[in-house]
Amino acid sequence: MGKIIGIDLGTSNSESEGRSALEDGMDRVCEKLDQEKAASNEGKLHMTLETIAPDMKINTHLSDDGLDLIFRKARTFDAWRNRSVQDDLLRQVYDLAKMGPTSANMCPARFLFIVSKQAKARLKPALAAGNIDKTMAAPVTVIIAHDLEFYDKLPKLFPHVDAKAWFVGKPEFIRESAFRNSTLQGAYFMIAARALGLDCGPMSGFDNKKVDEIFLNGTPWRSNFLCNLGYGEPATLHPRSPRMDFKEACRIL
Repeated sequence: MGKIIGIDLGTSNSESEGRSALEDGMDRVCEKLDQEKAASNEGKLHMTLETIAPDMKINTHLSDDGLDLIFRKARTFDAWRNRSVQDDLLRQVYDLAKMGPTSANMCPARFLFIVSKQAKARLKPALAAGNIDKTMAAPVTVIIAHDLEFYDKLPKLFPHVDAKAWFVGKPEFIRESAFRNSTLQGAYFMIAARALGLDCGPMSGFDNKKVDEIFLNGTPWRSNFLCNLGYGEPATLHPRSPRMDFKEACRIL
């Protein structure tokens, strides 16, 4: 099987047939490129996969390995290897997570990374007893929060209309929208972290008011949930808990 810029050129039963299919595919691509270039008055190239090879199969889904990494074989970790998480990797995780959709592109989630020993010590009094040891041991603990003044960013994030006016003076609508969409973004964040090789340990066992007083006082940010990040220790995992099957959890109307 040959591929050109992600285009599946088909499979064959022999090496010679495979080369022939690849050569045919190359010829088709080159022909399309020549046509595109000739059709442009300025000689500029305008192309998409659809214009190059509209009848060729394009891979549009993750491999089984990718699905295993972020879902099927991913686990919630309580114990962590002694391995730090670099700041640049945290930036990469955010840059992936921010691409997930939110209502009116409001992007209300805010992420506070608790890394230093001093910051962990400040967080400790707000944790439920069962979450203290795992959180103190994790390389990073993320406070996933939401900004109750997210609408101030809407002229930049959603410039098509005056979306800010939808929220100003409506505190309950602001709170519901910020909480709902920051929860979505927190889920995107965990998927992004797993996709980049990190393990996650999300938690709701903490005192939100204490976290807000300690870390978010004087800001419009409010904590939603916590998530430990790092490289988990698989030897400590219990067997995976069951999940509900489709018939139990879903309806098609």
